Amino acid sequence: MTISEVSPVAGPLSKADDVQKPWWRHPMVWMVISGPLIVVIASVVSAVVAVRGADPVLLKDESGGASEAREGVDAMTPALAARNHAATPKQER
Repeated sequence: MTISEVSPVAGPLSKADDVQKPWWRHPMVWMVISGPLIVVIASVVSAVVAVRGADPVLLKDESGGASEAREGVDAMTPALAARNHAATPKQER
């Protein structure tokens, strides 16, 4: 009894089945390679967007209005002094 007699799906092997295909002809290889490659390309694109689209650093408030930086409160003021300054009412002159 042969395989073709037992299973209608299994037929006799042809010479085309015996030949090994090169590695780049298998779709699974491209799926395995493309996953990490897409991640690397996306991270490079994200880094370029982050570097080119970076906002400029402002050291002082340049809005032109009344600001706390002009009144002596800046980022270097200790937290307790800044809190007390914010809690005290302004004195009228």
